[in-house]
Amino acid sequence: MNEGQGKTREIHDPASAQIIDRFLQPYDVGIPLIRLGDFGDGGYLVPDDLNGIAACYSPGVSQQATFELDLAKRGIPSFMADASVDQAPLDVPGAQFVKKFLGPRNKGAFMTLADWVTQTGPDTDQDLLLQMDIEGAEYETLAATPKDVLRRFRMIVIELHQLPSALTKPRFQKRALAAIDALKDDFTCVHLHTNNVSGAVDIEGERIPRVIEVTLLRKDRVQTRRPISGSDLPHALDRRHNPKRPDLDIPARWIAE
Repeated sequence: MNEGQGKTREIHDPASAQIIDRFLQPYDVGIPLIRLGDFGDGGYLVPDDLNGIAACYSPGVSQQATFELDLAKRGIPSFMADASVDQAPLDVPGAQFVKKFLGPRNKGAFMTLADWVTQTGPDTDQDLLLQMDIEGAEYETLAATPKDVLRRFRMIVIELHQLPSALTKPRFQKRALAAIDALKDDFTCVHLHTNNVSGAVDIEGERIPRVIEVTLLRKDRVQTRRPISGSDLPHALDRRHNPKRPDLDIPARWIAE
């Protein structure tokens, strides 16, 4: 088996897999994308629609905070959280750090997204941004977050993990579908980028990345809605996480023909 490639799997629940596929299909929404953060790991593409965003919530900072630093340059402060480190990796102006993990309930080293926002957030009529990389805990965390809290985020940038399992294994699929159900009515996918470090698994003739970066925009900000085709990806501002390895293609099931 080649490095980064898993064994072939089959989808046992095609209907549920199609829900995941439809949610991940990216659209051009009439707003150009810009890059925040390093040209490599820690950088993400977001719509150029940041005016009026009061704060960024960034769980799972680990050793990266260039995304938050670029936001600070635009006058947007960040709330950062990660129990695996003692402090934020960079001195980001206006940022606050808490040594906590995000999860579906408040217990021990874990806190919920809803409680974090309630305790620290600006006025409820102000939009927020969520940038989340929490190593697989994103599904249960999002599913446990009330929709009125999620709607406060104008855009969500999230790394989705364990995607081959989400498409093929009932237990993982159930968690993924619960998270998608919390998001699908209010958000549109506007960008995808594969993580070429984590590798891929063959599923019914397609290589499905284990990890993918997803940018979501709240639907009330959408100006147009045109499906993005394979020729549009990767975006000119995308960068490989490991420049010494080739990019992983976006699976055909997630892009327009």
